[in-house]
Amino acid sequence: MSVYQLPDLTYDYGDLEPAISGEIMALHHGAHHAAYVKGANATLEQIGEMRQTRDFSRLPGLERTLAFHVAGHSLHSMFWTNLSPDGGDRPGGELAAAIDEFFGDFDAFRAEMTAATASVQGSGWGALAWDPFGARLVVNQIHDHHITVVPTSTPLLVFDAWEHAFYLQYRNVKTDYIERLWSLVNWADVSERFEAARAATLFTVDEG
Repeated sequence: MSVYQLPDLTYDYGDLEPAISGEIMALHHGAHHAAYVKGANATLEQIGEMRQTRDFSRLPGLERTLAFHVAGHSLHSMFWTNLSPDGGDRPGGELAAAIDEFFGDFDAFRAEMTAATASVQGSGWGALAWDPFGARLVVNQIHDHHITVVPTSTPLLVFDAWEHAFYLQYRNVKTDYIERLWSLVNWADVSERFEAARAATLFTVDEG
């Protein structure tokens, strides 16, 4: 059975400084993200054992645990590629046009994304996502690792608002951390995700 694996980064831990310290990156990727991968694989093993015995009494708890770990793994994997030592500035092309269409302009989008990330209650993420039902870009909050909007929405850009992502460097001033993230955004990666999400086929219920 295939297992989840911690992805390698395309840059060194210290390459995102001064916005994100190498110490935070080492802990965030090598410890926190790795823990989600380990947790997902351990839960898969338990589900496999459950299937062999056909004792499904633990199924609800195991499914929730698996969803938590896999979502954490998925979001962190996206977060690393959303960032780049050569990032920043603004997007261009179709993504820029879509941001203007759905938010008014880039500055309005940036303000909404910043506010969504900063105001997450407890642990979570801010996200720019594509909503296929409305065929539009949206900004939403992800609480813990659980997306609480349209189930089929596809995150394109995610900002990690868990304390482990910033506290060692920024203490309780999360807004300073978020502002520095903008200098790292890999718009080429976000644009590729946007094009793929927009081109995906959505199966809907035929209302007759």
